[in-house]
Amino acid sequence: MRLTIQIKEIDAQTTFAVRHPVLRNGRPLADCVFEDDDLLSSIHLGAYHQGNLIGVLSAYRKKHKKFPTANGYQIRGVAVLPSYQNKGIGKKLMAEIESLLCTKKEVLLWLNARESAMAFYKKINYVPLGKPFSIPLIGTHYCFYKLYEKAH
Repeated sequence: MRLTIQIKEIDAQTTFAVRHPVLRNGRPLADCVFEDDDLLSSIHLGAYHQGNLIGVLSAYRKKHKKFPTANGYQIRGVAVLPSYQNKGIGKKLMAEIESLLCTKKEVLLWLNARESAMAFYKKINYVPLGKPFSIPLIGTHYCFYKLYEKAH
């Protein structure tokens, strides 16, 4: 069965309905609040199926120290409800944020991915950067990036 997915911008608090059970399960709801969630430059996307929120993604204007001249955006909180995982929803969310942000001259999208998500990011052409690191209470992560060069 093919899912009809609508992606639209949402506010940070709306993301908690998916962030919490997928990324912070068993932890306080307050753990779903990310630094910079409420900045005007932050973007939050929701994936909807039949009017129900089933996936989320957030992007924050933030440079990466390895690419100091690029317009940097950190992708965080990419999550899809378990019953909808492996159906292309995360890929659609990532494609949407790339199309929204990568119209500038040079854009760097970067993220810290859980070990379990490494194959997903490699499949959509994100490049690993540096060594694995641990985030307390969450686990091992890897930095990934995609650099959109300026058009000449």
